[in-house]
Amino acid sequence: MKKIITLFAVTLVTITSISAQRELDSLSYENTQDINFFKKIKNRTSITRYQTVNKNIIKVGDTVILGNPTSQEFSSKTYTGSYGNKARGGISKSRSTIKKTYEFVKMGRPAGFGSIMASMNGDAQAMASNSIKNSKAIVKEIKAYHRGSKNKPLYLIMVLGEMNGRAFGINKYLSVMDTELAIESGEVLLKNRKMTREEAISKLKEAKELLEIDMITKEEFENLKKKFGPIIRGKK
Repeated sequence: MKKIITLFAVTLVTITSISAQRELDSLSYENTQDINFFKKIKNRTSITRYQTVNKNIIKVGDTVILGNPTSQEFSSKTYTGSYGNKARGGISKSRSTIKKTYEFVKMGRPAGFGSIMASMNGDAQAMASNSIKNSKAIVKEIKAYHRGSKNKPLYLIMVLGEMNGRAFGINKYLSVMDTELAIESGEVLLKNRKMTREEAISKLKEAKELLEIDMITKEEFENLKKKFGPIIRGKK
């Protein structure tokens, strides 16, 4: 009996150790680019909290909003006219349509390694359309993957779930195929997202133009300089 208990304890410790390697409480963008760190991380490691390159935080359980899609999908059809049983050569019509799609947000869950590789190669199918813009979703899981071998940097895939029982069309989930790029491109919007340096410069330029046409006061402009200055200079 003692041997059985000891064996069970060793087995439990081993399982716990393997599980621990597959879960991380926190991960930062810097970690994903540090070979001394990421080479120890296995594919599909679950992440609870992620800090982006611009110091924005996203956690499992957070509510996010789907922003603007950043890609376009083209489709074209050609029709050939005919009379009786004979097609008239050279008589044809072509119709092309363009619709906005998300570059990083896919309908449904990731289908596995093949789907992930297809996405990295730009061959992803069933990307989300403009119809889900402004929809809210809950972060159900965040997982880390290598961009190839274990000696390649990490990127994160997020699975977003429905809110209040409302599905995304026929899909219960969305997959964000590159979390960092989706957030920084504005396809996925976070609560309390920090303003980027480029956004701060744009806001200050706009304020200067308003000052020049007397739409704001000098005092208001100086207050905006104090607000945006640290962001532009890279200071907290």
